[in-house]
Amino acid sequence: MADMSPLFRRKAPAPQDRLVTLIGKPGCHLCDDAQLVIEKVCGDLGVPWEKRDITEDAELHDRYWEQIPVVLVDGEQHTFWRVDEERLRRELTGG
Repeated sequence: MADMSPLFRRKAPAPQDRLVTLIGKPGCHLCDDAQLVIEKVCGDLGVPWEKRDITEDAELHDRYWEQIPVVLVDGEQHTFWRVDEERLRRELTGG
């Protein structure tokens, strides 16, 4: 059987086309730790990231309150509580 056409292979988006979202709240020690990891990894890879405050968004509060900090990659939950630098790096580079 022949290899699948390249048209059907799903190519991972380039790191700069990804988006990391940190969902947390002010005064949260784990959120601060997560932000340091995100700043480092995203800075190294050129990935844009944003920070969302769970206390200012009822939907985020209802969905993630018991898990913060929560990290999303392209809108999908990647992890919560603690961010593993190498795991996040692999997620963003497709490696």
